[in-house]
This record gives sequence, C-alpha cells and structure tokens, in this order.
Amino acid sequence: MQFIHPRKGRISLEQMVEDICAFIEEDRTSVYKMVIGTDSQTNQRCTLFVTAIIVHRVGKGALFYFSKKRSKPLLDLRYRIYKETEYSLACMERLKEQGFLGASLELPVEVHLDVGRKGETRKLIQEVVGWVTAVGYTAKIKPDAYAASAVADRFTK
Repeated sequence: MQFIHPRKGRISLEQMVEDICAFIEEDRTSVYKMVIGTDSQTNQRCTLFVTAIIVHRVGKGALFYFSKKRSKPLLDLRYRIYKETEYSLACMERLKEQGFLGASLELPVEVHLDVGRKGETRKLIQEVVGWVTAVGYTAKIKPDAYAASAVADRFTK
C-alpha cells in the first residue's frame, strides 16, 4: 500500500510508520491522537477513494498522509459510504499489522465518517457508527469528521 505525504511524495507504509514514530519522539510530553477518514468522488469513469491518516499533536499541529484507490463507478450512496468506512478500518488494521499502536505507542483512534445529520447520509449514521464502535474505535460524523470531509475530500478533486 502506497501513501502520499504532501511534501515528500509517495512513501511506503513502513516509511510512514517511521515518520509518525519520529514525529511523536520529537515531543513525548504532548498529547496525540490518530485520526483516519475516507472520502470518495464518483464520475463516469471511476470512483476515487482517498483515505487520510492524521497524527494530531493536540494544540501543536499535525502530520498527515493519504492514499488513493480507484474502482469502477459506484453510484449507490449506501454502498459507497460502506466502502469508505471499510477502507478507513482496513488502513487502521494495516497500521496495526506493521506494529504501529503497539505497547509503546497507545494513541486514541478516531475514525471520521463522511456522514451527517443533513442530506441523504443521515440514514446511514447509526449503521456505520455502530460498525466503527464495534471494532473499538471512536466514530465522528460531520461536522466533526474533518479527516473525511475536509482533508480526504481535498484530494478527491
């Protein structure tokens, strides 16, 4: 799985984990949280999914990466929201498999979902929030879901 850092360009999962660990080591006294969110954009040719991975040094900035995945055009909104949620959770699992969030690094994890109380996605809130919390993470929806609705969204255009 490839990731993109805004200044460094394409990097591997291993490099991303090293960067994140170095970022945290710079200031071990700060409070950190891990935020992951996925957004998608569909056109006639494909659906582009972008997953944003953010390590937030609370009150002192953040480090972020993103990955892109394309599929055939997905027009069904429910299916697309489920895929976005699946990609965010799968990314978190890959990070865990890489040894990230082990015993030496316990960060709270938020999964930001691109659903909100306004619009068509309001019907899906309970389902996707339930899925994320059942896996053990904190779920955030719009307007608090900035990883999906702001960061990932920016790279789907």
